[in-house]
Amino acid sequence: MARSQTLPLHTKMLMPRAGINRAFALVYSCAILALLYHHFTGLLRSASMVSIFLLLADSVLAFMWATAQAFRMYPTYRQVFIEHLEHYAKEEDYPGLDVLICTSDPYKEPPMGAVNTALSVMAYDYPTEKLSVYVSDDGGSKLTLFAFMEAARFAAHWLPYCRKNNVVERCPEAHFGSPDPPRFTETDQIKMMYESMRERVENVVKSGSISHDYITNEEENEALGRWTDGFTPHNHPPVVQVLLENGKDKDVSGHGVPNLVYVSREKSRDSPHHFKAGALNALLRVSATMTNAPVILNLDSDMHSNDPQTPLRALCYLLDPSMDPKLSYVQFPQVFHGINKDDIYGAAMRHWFEVLMSGMDGLVGPIIAGSGGFFRRRVFYGCPSEAPEMDQDLRVSHSIKSRDVLAMAHNVAGCKYENQTEWGRNMGFRYGSLVEDLYTSCLLHSEGWKSVNCNPKRPAFLGKSPINLHDCLNQAMRWSVGLLEVAFSRYSPITFGVRSIGLLSGLCYASVTFWAIWAIPITIYAFLPQLALLNSASIFPKTSNPWFWVYVALFLGAYGQEYLEYVLSCGSTQRWWNYQRAWMMRVLSSFSFGLVEYLLKSIGLSSMGFNVTSKVVEEEQRKRYQQGIFEFGVASPIFLPITMAAIINLVAFLSGIAQVCFFRQGSIEGLLLQILLAGFGMVNCWPIYEAMVLRTDEGKMPLKVTLVSIVLAWALYLASSVAF
Repeated sequence: MARSQTLPLHTKMLMPRAGINRAFALVYSCAILALLYHHFTGLLRSASMVSIFLLLADSVLAFMWATAQAFRMYPTYRQVFIEHLEHYAKEEDYPGLDVLICTSDPYKEPPMGAVNTALSVMAYDYPTEKLSVYVSDDGGSKLTLFAFMEAARFAAHWLPYCRKNNVVERCPEAHFGSPDPPRFTETDQIKMMYESMRERVENVVKSGSISHDYITNEEENEALGRWTDGFTPHNHPPVVQVLLENGKDKDVSGHGVPNLVYVSREKSRDSPHHFKAGALNALLRVSATMTNAPVILNLDSDMHSNDPQTPLRALCYLLDPSMDPKLSYVQFPQVFHGINKDDIYGAAMRHWFEVLMSGMDGLVGPIIAGSGGFFRRRVFYGCPSEAPEMDQDLRVSHSIKSRDVLAMAHNVAGCKYENQTEWGRNMGFRYGSLVEDLYTSCLLHSEGWKSVNCNPKRPAFLGKSPINLHDCLNQAMRWSVGLLEVAFSRYSPITFGVRSIGLLSGLCYASVTFWAIWAIPITIYAFLPQLALLNSASIFPKTSNPWFWVYVALFLGAYGQEYLEYVLSCGSTQRWWNYQRAWMMRVLSSFSFGLVEYLLKSIGLSSMGFNVTSKVVEEEQRKRYQQGIFEFGVASPIFLPITMAAIINLVAFLSGIAQVCFFRQGSIEGLLLQILLAGFGMVNCWPIYEAMVLRTDEGKMPLKVTLVSIVLAWALYLASSVAF
């Protein structure tokens, strides 16, 4: 033990940029206060709708900037030392690990993605007898169950192959699909087996039925026989199928295999199912009845393991006696593969995971990122359990295939089980928002729990992100609605959060949950100055006025800070430019629609569901994406705001240049800021102009969207001509 005290499991260090961030925040806040003072005094002298809109825009910008600075006060860097773990615990003393994987629609989330994720974690460098994998199929599809039956058979060959050859990339798809895959004696044979499995699964999904030739035994036939004519995705009994059991099933080398369990919770049109949070809670309960491991890893179906030693990195925190006993989870960043060279949609979310998560790590800890979190099971039990099988201290000793265990598992997977219980309120993942991850972490932190951010050089997990703009924008709209549900709930970070977890942590949560209100200032600045320019009206200070330079300094300061953060966290200038452009597109479209959707939902006129983002990609679409070409293609209303902004900014910029050069010589002093703003918007909108006019491929902007946008832009101009 004395030696273990000299060999730390991890270190924590405040990043050097903290001091610079604090100094910058002080100076920048003075400039913001000065600008707001200028607005208020201007209103007192002469109030107008334009000045009111500008005050509103700058006030919201000031609020969002202030909340975002909380991330930058205590940026923290951590490092783990796996090699020291042996001095703290022997392998046989490692805690059990239950992996919870969520999937849904087999046509939007192809089962092979979930299969690869499951196989990658089943091959962890972790004691097999302590590892269990539970798969939630919230679509209740026998196609997904069949895919995992195939995975169970393939695992008997894949796991010893990885173990014998010390394979690092243990996701079969990634291992065999890498540009220069490692070669071993059995590689060709294992690859043929994998390709054969994939072909069978894809054929089944394509046909929608399972050939009797694919069913190998009576147990499989009985399991698949549960799908009767009355069995639908929204109305069916619970299904819990043990596909592999440790201690009984062996791989081809004679070693034991991890438990693999398929779960499809009961669904009924008469009972709320609470989307992903409900699926996770069902998995929590089912796993508690079967293995009840003290550590839980949650994963999305497309987020496969990229490092077989990831659980050991988590144990460097969970087993450290010097850690805060209130440590609830260890969060790993989400890293996405398959993103094109310049990340045209800003889908890598580098700024979030590299900058903002490390900033929260210096406070109460990072939020739950939806996937890649190692939890202590006990954090989900906020009150005494209501049934013996839910006891967090229960140690399951029976076979997970025994009649009693399966009966309990089916019981807790029932849709009526949660009635009159604390599940979703004080137990498990919390209900009340589409973003169950952030909502749950906010409440856990409010209860006093802590978390840590673990960001190793080799990504722990690799996932897939949308590669067309429509899916990106719809995903962001869904997030924005869920975030607003948290922002304006009784547990709002700006009120409840600040009181319970402290000012800075509360502001961090507020910065995220109020994301959608970015739509207010960005929409104003995307249209108001440009419409004024079209009407030859100056609304900003002249270049000779000192307030002109305050505007310039605030713009360059905010952009400069984000640029430096992005580039210093291993990004490129081109990627940063694409990131900020994609962010503005999301704000104008996704956040605007999300804000309206939330307001309609609040008054009972809308009820937004959880739409799974499709992971299916056409080959032509993939080629365009890899070439850095934006994918529109769908005549969706979500494209209207950005297309209107593109049209108005282009016409306003050309009009401003014409006014200065041909009609109103000398007016550049009063119109310069508006011309620069229109020019900045126009440059950012180049992919939209290209899609509207220059392209002929299937991914171009639909003509219907272009025509409707022109009509709406013209109507907006006519309305503005009355105001100016």
